[in-house]
Amino acid sequence: MTYNIDSILRRALDEDIGNGDITTMATVDSDTKIEGSFIAKEDGVICGLAVAKRVFELLDGDIEFIFNVKDGDEVKKGDIIAKIFGSAQNILTGERVALNFLQRLSGIATRTNVAVRQVAGTKATIADTRKTTPGLRMLEKYAVRVGGGSNHRFNLADGILIKDNHIRAAGGIKQAVERAKRLAHHMLKIEVEVENFKQIEEALECGADIIMLDNMNIDDMKRAVNMINGKALVEASGNMGEKDLSEVANTGVDIISIGALTHTICAMDISLRFKD
Repeated sequence: MTYNIDSILRRALDEDIGNGDITTMATVDSDTKIEGSFIAKEDGVICGLAVAKRVFELLDGDIEFIFNVKDGDEVKKGDIIAKIFGSAQNILTGERVALNFLQRLSGIATRTNVAVRQVAGTKATIADTRKTTPGLRMLEKYAVRVGGGSNHRFNLADGILIKDNHIRAAGGIKQAVERAKRLAHHMLKIEVEVENFKQIEEALECGADIIMLDNMNIDDMKRAVNMINGKALVEASGNMGEKDLSEVANTGVDIISIGALTHTICAMDISLRFKD
């Protein structure tokens, strides 16, 4: 599978520029050069610097974009993240698109880093889901890794995850897992989503590699981990972004998957300020 970042950035630029940046063309001379700084307006973890740089490169190969930090670095409010030099017109035209990517990816990395810190000292890993912005999955999952998290499936071909509707459509957990095993090769794991202890027993009897506990409370998660007793990896899922992650991790689960890492985040506040 190929993933062309340039095509995403070009579509974003086309969307934003339309038939031309009339404000900039009307107010700024074409030969004006400018120096600017990207400034963190709040504390956070930076992600997407190369993406922001590439936005400007697609507009103007002569623009200089200089990193002061690197992806994964923690910054404080007021820190200068990067500097930029070149055509004022082209920098102004690319500013919003570059910031949109930089702010969103940094927001995801920051949100992920908070979650990772909450489970520090336990065996649990923080993972994302497929609840990503359509077309931006590769970038958003990259941001999760920059923030210290792990990636769940990138797409439907990456692993077998039998969820509630699969179970209903197949006629039960046993039937779904048996069919999955006929397709799966030895490198492909089979995960089953369960909602109660009876389903856990079924998943164990069928030989599931991973058991996902869906929307269980803390006491039920503890009981589930004891039932599974190492026979499969245990994943906690379902509104995990709203839970005390340290409490979830201390139930003994192996993975905590959080859709909110990518679908419910606040973009990090970053601005571009020109030098007077």
